[in-house]
Amino acid sequence: MIDFKTLKKNLKKDSNAFPVVKIALVGDTATQFLSTAIKGMGMERGLLVNLFEAEYNQVERQFLDPTSDLYQFDADFIVVFQSTHKLGEIHSMSSVAEQTELAKQRLSFVENIAANPLLANKKIIYFNYPELEDTVFGSYSNKVSSSFTWQVRKLNEGLMLLAQNYANLFICDIAAVQNKYGRDFMFTPNIYVSTEMVLSVDALPIVAARVMDIVCAIRGQLKKCLILDLDNTVWGGVIGDDGIEGINLGHGLGIGKAFTEFQMWVKKLRQRGIIICVASKNNEDTAKEPFEKHPDMVLKLDDIAVFQANWETKVDNIRTIQNILNISFDSMVFLDDNPFERNIVRENIKGITVPELPEDPGEYLEYLYSLNLFETASYSEADKDRTKQYQVEAKRVSLSKTFTNEADFLKSLNMVSTVSGFTKFNTPRVAQLSQRSNQFNLRTIRYTEADITSMAENPEIIDLSFTLEDKFGDNGLIAVIIMKPLDKETLFVDTWFMSCRVLKRGMENFTLNTMVEKARKAGYKRIVGEYIPTAKNKMVEQHYPSLGFKSVEKDAAARYELLVDNFQPLTCYIEIKQ
Repeated sequence: MIDFKTLKKNLKKDSNAFPVVKIALVGDTATQFLSTAIKGMGMERGLLVNLFEAEYNQVERQFLDPTSDLYQFDADFIVVFQSTHKLGEIHSMSSVAEQTELAKQRLSFVENIAANPLLANKKIIYFNYPELEDTVFGSYSNKVSSSFTWQVRKLNEGLMLLAQNYANLFICDIAAVQNKYGRDFMFTPNIYVSTEMVLSVDALPIVAARVMDIVCAIRGQLKKCLILDLDNTVWGGVIGDDGIEGINLGHGLGIGKAFTEFQMWVKKLRQRGIIICVASKNNEDTAKEPFEKHPDMVLKLDDIAVFQANWETKVDNIRTIQNILNISFDSMVFLDDNPFERNIVRENIKGITVPELPEDPGEYLEYLYSLNLFETASYSEADKDRTKQYQVEAKRVSLSKTFTNEADFLKSLNMVSTVSGFTKFNTPRVAQLSQRSNQFNLRTIRYTEADITSMAENPEIIDLSFTLEDKFGDNGLIAVIIMKPLDKETLFVDTWFMSCRVLKRGMENFTLNTMVEKARKAGYKRIVGEYIPTAKNKMVEQHYPSLGFKSVEKDAAARYELLVDNFQPLTCYIEIKQ
């Protein structure tokens, strides 16, 4: 883990090319070093953090006064750090009746923040409460509702429930950080008494990393795919030499247990929606044999979206996987026990994350836990089907190679699409795609579930969602359009994003045909689109011109216009599902 001194040095680096993100930090203890750590960690993530730090112990005033500096700063993210220590002071000065209500009162304050209409478009990142065992009751505190331990645990549970109800509220789990590293690591008493700083200097980089994990996930900078080497990574030993009976796996004692538990973790990631792939130097049949026949294998072939086992380089196999998945390299994590292979991949694939696995497989999991590689800002039931969708995509890629004519291939897919507005059923998926879509995203505007619901209720906004299904299976919801009126004759394409896994199937044409039909029926004469360049969306730089839009403006962003009456429907082989 990077240290505080390095984070401090980061602030001197040239950051002119970095995107700017506005973060406000509000706390009830000294936060100067934490603000430095957050800004320095922002540089590590390629972000220039413009940070407002509220005055010491001014949390309530900053939120309750609509004229405060917090509201004037107009941050994208508001980080709130109300410490266990200050809460303990309130507890100690309260009556027994007030102590019993302490968690309820604090939760009421947090809910008021999350529900505040002035903060509806802000992302609130609230630190939960690491436990501070005061031993007033000892273990008996678990039976006494007025005890501080009881109230802190009740408070942390209440925060989780609040976060479920408010899409703009995110919990930064520093209690989990303390569980891993220990209270003596997180808190230095002599520093606290002289500075009011409750986080140790050593803990600051880890806490700042957790904050920026959430910020990056909300911005769509997250990991979607885990690529695994096999020998001595997924199991112990070399399958080609040791055979299926000789590899180390199992639930008993010994090194095999470490690999089995590692597989359990990977399985949970797959169930959560992370795409699991294999890149192994092996004969394919040999590499697949443990998945098919070993009784202690937790991972099965059905868990693997793309299986690349051959004698090509790991770099070439990862590039093949990327080509099939159509996601960026910086959303991929590659795990390999071999330092040489790790270095080759790092040197040749820009952006990919390659953790430096410990030599001892027994330490794999604790090390990987500490990295928090797969932070997310959303989750939906559709995530569970992601592996199957990419397995099907690999079949489509294989089929496409048997056609010499692209049109014949597209016709053979028998594609159908369901087109609808935003509903209570698809709103979570629409919001998730908004937060995750980076490459095929014309303006890269992020929306929460609350934002999507609000637009669905606005009759002036044309909101469209598209699914895509073919003979191989259902891709689910894969494209979203939001059009807003500029004037009585003009619609502006506020949002157009699409899943990259359905590229080159004519979905762009089908989407535009639908947009124009909706605009025509609503009486609009023109549609104006805008392309705002980012580091990741260059692939759609010529999107509007390629669809027949004419350039009308070029400043920081490029704008294009399409006349509705002159439009002729574009060729596509997708039917509307009845």
